[in-house]
Amino acid sequence: MNDDQPPGLLSISSDVICLIHSLIIKQIVREMEFVEDIVIVGAGLTGLATALGLHRKGVKSIILESSPTLRTTGFAFTMWTNAWHALDALGVGDKVREHHVRTEQLVVLSATTGRTLAEMSMIGMQGKHGEFENRCVRREFLQETLANELPEGTIKYSSKIESIQEEGHLKILHLTDGSLIKTKVLIGCDGINSVVAKYLGLKKPSFSGRLAARGLAKYETNHGFKPVFIQISGEGIRFGIIPSSEKHMYWFFTWNPSQIGGEKVDESATTMREYIITKLTEAKAPKEIIEVVKQSEMSQVVSSPLNYRSPFSLINAKITKNNICVAGDALHPMTPDLGQGGCMALEDSVILARFLSEAIMVGGEEGSDGEYEKIQGDLEKFARNRRWRSVRLITTAYLIGFVLQSDNWLVNFLREKVLAGFIARTLLQIPDYDCGKL
Repeated sequence: MNDDQPPGLLSISSDVICLIHSLIIKQIVREMEFVEDIVIVGAGLTGLATALGLHRKGVKSIILESSPTLRTTGFAFTMWTNAWHALDALGVGDKVREHHVRTEQLVVLSATTGRTLAEMSMIGMQGKHGEFENRCVRREFLQETLANELPEGTIKYSSKIESIQEEGHLKILHLTDGSLIKTKVLIGCDGINSVVAKYLGLKKPSFSGRLAARGLAKYETNHGFKPVFIQISGEGIRFGIIPSSEKHMYWFFTWNPSQIGGEKVDESATTMREYIITKLTEAKAPKEIIEVVKQSEMSQVVSSPLNYRSPFSLINAKITKNNICVAGDALHPMTPDLGQGGCMALEDSVILARFLSEAIMVGGEEGSDGEYEKIQGDLEKFARNRRWRSVRLITTAYLIGFVLQSDNWLVNFLREKVLAGFIARTLLQIPDYDCGKL
């Protein structure tokens, strides 16, 4: 110790350092406690579209995405008329159309005989809500298109929710990195295993007993296929193939793993591909279709279970409470037999953005009971709007999947003699729906 240093200076200096350190820590903690009007969980199709709808209405939101980048699974999906109405409402319909060919015809083939069971034109058909439209859209392209329309910083990557609390009118989100986010409104767009749906008490999705594999074939030049959506059904399988663009062909294959020969075929991409080719050969599928499968890139997840939420559980389920709600697969996971999972997600997004933006903008004084009640009232409107359509489509998809894929002799007979045309018409009638404008 320096003889010239006044007594107690060293201890005073230590106390000051400790105080400064404490203040810095408190400041860091305060900066980690973000307060937002609307937090959306999940930067998938539903989350991105909902955030964009709110942005178009002048309402700010943030998206919490657990992954470090945008995640895309499944390669592509069929987008029917109702989805195009939603994309047009969001202002990105034409941007997506430019890169994807329009489907002109639906053809259903028998996996038992190879013969054509139904053919329907998709061009020039008029429904109650305008002309029919179908295109196969690459998921990655659509998600990037939606994300690029959002203000910079809207998506918070590597942000995973650990738990949810409520404090008065606010929701407190505890993230795995230790930070907190407070929000007035919490929207769960976090998919089939939704943390938000679990918090609301929605019943866990059930396994349909079927699995699905998907693939995408990429060509350096025009693949030469006509814009026709071909489906092959029966004998325990269901297969579909459709052009996405002049250089992309998308296909899907569903099967029952409990049937003879269907066990453990998804242990590798090689065994999965061989199984699909065998089944398509047995089904007398055209050789050019089998060639597409042979050269396709298959999903990194070789197969995925087809799950759905019981439609009966949704009849009285709490889709929203205390300014928390769910949308997309977090609300209505369904089997893919109508091709409506992504389409319904886009419907949800536009309708939710419309109701919620109105509530936020005219809800009353900031933080007041009136604002809280206005938001909750409009979320209840959203729940009423989506509940019965969700129940209908989940049920219809499950039943159609059962009929199309069944290897039961009676169901086979009814499908090939009576039901094929009815099912094809149903595939065209379900999308005749308009979610409206923002």
